[in-house]
Amino acid sequence: MGGGGDVREITMRWREQLLFEGGAPGRPLVVVDGDGAAATSPVELLLLAAATCSAADVVVILRKQRVGLRSLDVLARGTRREMEPRRYTALHMVFTVSGEGADEAKARRAIDLSLEKYCSVVASLAPDIRVTYDVALR
Repeated sequence: MGGGGDVREITMRWREQLLFEGGAPGRPLVVVDGDGAAATSPVELLLLAAATCSAADVVVILRKQRVGLRSLDVLARGTRREMEPRRYTALHMVFTVSGEGADEAKARRAIDLSLEKYCSVVASLAPDIRVTYDVALR
């Protein structure tokens, strides 16, 4: 590995069956279930990571646009292949935004900036995964 850069590290430990726990050192542990029975599964966690990464960008950008954000909810839905590896082929997110000064144009601008420029999780996904979104104002 060359080029330096920002290196992140997590540790993960097997608990039982397909149940694991892990996270960044010194932070609360996240429980993950390999088959999704007792906790969020790895592929669901990837959706959660993409949605959270993008939502964090949207919060920062909307603040810069002087929006008084009251709530931001994201529903993320991933479509997977039938065959192994059952990777995502498409990702669709629904951003529900509420706040003083929030409108669809500002929300779309923030989401576009996140998905096309800032969100490191979405940028880390395979380039052929179709990423789309809808906006709802509340």
